Amino acid sequence: MSANQQSLLASQKAVIDNLLAVQGTFFSGFEKLVDLNLKTAKAALEEAAQKSQEAVELKDAQELLAFTSALVRPEQAVAYGKDVYEILADVQGDLSKLAETQLAQGQKQVSDVVEQFARNAPTGSEGAVALLKSSLATATNAYESASKAARQAASAAESNFAAATNATLKAAADAGKAAKSGSRSRRAAN
Repeated sequence: MSANQQSLLASQKAVIDNLLAVQGTFFSGFEKLVDLNLKTAKAALEEAAQKSQEAVELKDAQELLAFTSALVRPEQAVAYGKDVYEILADVQGDLSKLAETQLAQGQKQVSDVVEQFARNAPTGSEGAVALLKSSLATATNAYESASKAARQAASAAESNFAAATNATLKAAADAGKAAKSGSRSRRAAN
């Protein structure tokens, strides 16, 4: 087999390997989401059964008011959203790593082709070879800058999501405290 045929077969194998890796990453993320949803549904059903038993045992309107205010628990929704976000962020990170690896391999192949062209170039084509090398270096630098900016944006988005989650949990806790103190003061007034 010639070197060109071997190179073509190796390139095709690399493409198939990358497609399988991407497929595996998506499947793993889907599997995690399904697992999270099953656990969440199971916990919700168990909690509904428990709350149903508690509702049967209520004796007066004040207990009903306290019971209904305790049913609203936004921290569960926030925790679920955070778990989904983490799963999706992991999938995105894995896909980014795969893309970076693929791009690095592509850059190496292009660099190898340019080097081979430079060795076999006819006399007087030094300017064209220098232009090719300069263009390759410029494209590599542009990609690295864009990649760095994308990582910084992802980091900022993650920080903003964490801050929003914490603010939501604090607001929910404050609302829960206010509802409890309101029902206590109504009971004390009666």
